[in-house]
Amino acid sequence: MTSSTQRRGRRIMMSDAERDTYLTEQRTCRVATVSADGAPHIGALWFVWDGGSLWLYSITRSRRWAQLRKDPRIAVVVDDGVEYGELRGVELSGTAVFVGEAPRTGEPCPELDAPERLFTRKYFGLAEMPHDGRHAWLRLTPDAVASWDFRKLAAL
Repeated sequence: MTSSTQRRGRRIMMSDAERDTYLTEQRTCRVATVSADGAPHIGALWFVWDGGSLWLYSITRSRRWAQLRKDPRIAVVVDDGVEYGELRGVELSGTAVFVGEAPRTGEPCPELDAPERLFTRKYFGLAEMPHDGRHAWLRLTPDAVASWDFRKLAAL
């Protein structure tokens, strides 16, 4: 990679505020996990961002859940745009942490108060989280974050 490519990459990175706004507004992410034999698996999922962690509400009987139980390494991409000059996104990676009971039935868990409030408003427009006994929470506090906003290329 040339230094001019690196400089351009820095110029199209989102600021922390831009990244936080973007992750708050977007609805769907793609979650990558790895199987025991090293095969990747990617699936779409709804999420909320609390400014420091990405919260994922996953079906506990999913391939994703089983793989993360064995190997908690995870990578998540949130992106959008159609035309080249519109592309933007964020990639987050690190270790998934299981939070609360699995599956989630609504037992008191203060750590889940904020993400459940954010999730419920964002996706259901409700005041309280509906628990279906099939999902549970994963938290990703990323070790690495990369972002891009190709709309900034017009200014370069």
